[in-house]
Amino acid sequence: MAPAEREARAIVVHLDHLLQTRGMTLTELAERVGVTNVNLSILKNGRARAIRFSTLTKLCEVLQCQPGDLLSYHPDDL
Repeated sequence: MAPAEREARAIVVHLDHLLQTRGMTLTELAERVGVTNVNLSILKNGRARAIRFSTLTKLCEVLQCQPGDLLSYHPDDL
């Protein structure tokens, strides 16, 4: 695994948990944020290589959370 891939895997996305606690579907979130279901699924599954600040801002707005609620850093999981 390339170093960039290892680094990307150290970031964990907690979208499943946030959706569950808010009783929201991925499709509903995608519509409210203005991104495709596919792109949101890529983020949810930890396969995204980047996220725009505008998308992160909208996710936090819709989910009523902070960026740290959505993402965490776990270097020991490498």
